[in-house]
Amino acid sequence: MQNNKVSPLIQSRVSLAPMAGITDYVLRGLVRKYSKTALLTTEMISSEALNQSRETDITMTDNTQHPISYQLSGHKPDLMQKAAVYLSTKADMIDINMGCPVKKVVGGQDGCSLMRTPKLAADLVKAIKDGIDKPVSVKFRLGFTSDEMNYVEFGEQMQAAGADFITIHARTRSQMYSGKADWAKIRQLKENVDIPVFANGDIVSVDTAIEALEQSGADGVAVGRGIIGDPTLIHRIEHYLQTGEKLPAPTLEEKLDILKEHLDMEIKLRGESLGIKFVRKFYPYYIAGVKNAAKIRGILVLEENYDRIIETINSLKLTIYSK
Repeated sequence: MQNNKVSPLIQSRVSLAPMAGITDYVLRGLVRKYSKTALLTTEMISSEALNQSRETDITMTDNTQHPISYQLSGHKPDLMQKAAVYLSTKADMIDINMGCPVKKVVGGQDGCSLMRTPKLAADLVKAIKDGIDKPVSVKFRLGFTSDEMNYVEFGEQMQAAGADFITIHARTRSQMYSGKADWAKIRQLKENVDIPVFANGDIVSVDTAIEALEQSGADGVAVGRGIIGDPTLIHRIEHYLQTGEKLPAPTLEEKLDILKEHLDMEIKLRGESLGIKFVRKFYPYYIAGVKNAAKIRGILVLEENYDRIIETINSLKLTIYSK
């Protein structure tokens, strides 16, 4: 990682990848509890929506979450610049979403559709660079389809436009999240740009992080879905890269304790009713490996009473002890 402007922020070879509806203020805080140096990234923020209304839960942060990158989506340079200027008072870095594969995003010329319009993508980088004095990163994929794998040329163009940092998901847009991430392809990009490159996709354990780094030659890894239900993962990858020691993954009992903490923090942020509903998506990840997990998940996702949720989680701990 040679880029002097970015390297003070990139204190870790592991970052938290942005995930809509997942990497909110609470989950970022849980990751930071274990990792003090990883670059955290917010959920995707629409530049158009942000210019219409400054108030959004997604932009919420605090002093403990630095270094933090705010991810913007959009395709209009002027709006992207205005949004970046507004966020730059909170952010250590601005990331441009050029990789989201979701239909409603690419249909609006945002996300991965920008890989089909590299000049416009470069204009977005330039506009934001002209507006702020913070580093600017880009997150993209191998290409839009298997016949349009333009990621090397695209990365070179983003660097030429002023991008300081790249995160690349090793799938095409047409793959969405299916198949296996092709980390080996990232090596060619790394060999053709001078700015830091982090590999992303299918990094769900210390071992997959090691494999991704070996195959890609990347400077680091960006962890997404792997932290759902295990906010310790980024720290454990960092620890291995620094020491060569593999720390154990959390036990089921420890994961249930983290789940209760996660639930309490979301309730504090959103109120009891909304907090309970928001956490439902996380239950399958936290209770994976518990006996009768599917049945218990069915109970938890329907439960609206906090005390009964806690009782159910505590009963799972008793099940673990009784083995």
